[in-house]
Amino acid sequence: MAKTKLLGEFVKGLWKENPTFRIVLGLCPTLAVSTSVNNGIGMGVAATFVLVGSNIFVSLVRNIVPEKVRIPCYIVIIATFVTIADLFMKAYAPLLSRSLGMFVPLIVVNCIVLGRAEAFSSKEPPLRSILDALGMGVGFTWALIVISAIRETLGNGTIMGFYLSRTFEPPLFMILAPGALLTIGVLIAIINYFTHKRQG
Repeated sequence: MAKTKLLGEFVKGLWKENPTFRIVLGLCPTLAVSTSVNNGIGMGVAATFVLVGSNIFVSLVRNIVPEKVRIPCYIVIIATFVTIADLFMKAYAPLLSRSLGMFVPLIVVNCIVLGRAEAFSSKEPPLRSILDALGMGVGFTWALIVISAIRETLGNGTIMGFYLSRTFEPPLFMILAPGALLTIGVLIAIINYFTHKRQG
C-alpha cells in the first residue's frame, strides 16, 4: 500500500495532474520556448532539476521556516537551483542557453515550481516531495516535447533540426505566438474530450 501511494505521487504528474494539459500552469515558457523539440527538452530538464532540488530543500526546512517568511525562503531556494541550472547550461550548452534566453532565469517565478513548493513539499516528507517533483517535471517535459514536435514539424518542416522534406512549405504562423496558442488549445481540447468520454 505504501509503495502504491508513493508511485501515485509520481504518476499523477504524468497525466491526471499534468501541469500543462490538466492544471494549465506555466503556459508562458511553454508557449515561448516550444518552437523546437531541442528547446522543449532543454526547458523540461531544467525545470525538472529545479523542481526536484527545491522540493527536497523546502521539505527539509518545512518545520523550521516561520510561517510569515515561508514564501521568500522558498523563492531563495528555488532561485539557487535556477542559478545552478542557468550557469550549467551556459557552460555546457551555450547554443541552447541562448535559444531559451530569459526563460531559464524566469523558472524562479514559474507557478509550477512555486506551486509545488507551497502546496505539496511544504507539507510532505522528502521522499514524497521528490516523487511529486519528478512526476511534475517529467509531465511538463513530455508536454513540451509534444507541443514542440507539432510546432517545429508544421512551422519549420524539421524535427530536432533535421529537415523532413525540402519541398514542404511550412505555415510560418505555427512557430509564432498564434501557432503556439492554437496547438496547445487543440491538444487540451482533445485530452478533455477523451477524458470525459472515458469517464462518461
